[in-house]
Amino acid sequence: MVFPFVNVIFASMNVYIDSFRTFFKIGLFTVGGGYAMIPLIEEEVVNSKKWITKEDFVDLLAITQSVPGAFALNMSVSIGYRLRGVRGGIVSALGTVLPSFLIILAIALCFSNFTDNPTVIAIFKGIRPAVVALIVAPCIRLGRAAHLSLSNIWLPASTLILIGLLGVSPVYIILAAVMGGFLYGRFISPNDEDEPTKFPNDTP
Repeated sequence: MVFPFVNVIFASMNVYIDSFRTFFKIGLFTVGGGYAMIPLIEEEVVNSKKWITKEDFVDLLAITQSVPGAFALNMSVSIGYRLRGVRGGIVSALGTVLPSFLIILAIALCFSNFTDNPTVIAIFKGIRPAVVALIVAPCIRLGRAAHLSLSNIWLPASTLILIGLLGVSPVYIILAAVMGGFLYGRFISPNDEDEPTKFPNDTP
């Protein structure tokens, strides 16, 4: 009777350790933050671990971008919570922020010693274009996952124009998108309801 109980404990601990290790790697090896972290997060939680589906990832991405806070932190808390509730969210969040905290702390301690170093300046000049590519690539993949077509491409295009060229606050864009999505789901396609998503550790 003792061994099954011990196995359950170890299995639960493995989930915590695995989620912490996964998000620690994401926080450690992703340069640029924000959207630059999307490829690695998607690769780890969707393709490798299969904790969520690609469709859920797109939905979760929209939600985490619509609430205050850092994107990667919001994402890690959301996924960790789905895996193991509040404790899972806390463990995943710690795994995400700990690498940045330690690295920034080390840089702050030595910042004045290498700010004018030609090698360091050259390194950052090389990193900047790579960060741009890391942002563009997931945007293309997310567009495909969101099933963009000629009939709905005007939505992201108009958003880009409103924010990038006209200077409209993203807050108004988010509120308009929420209201439009609610009205569409409530009155236009009330019967197009998806089945509830089940996650690996959901209990029957």
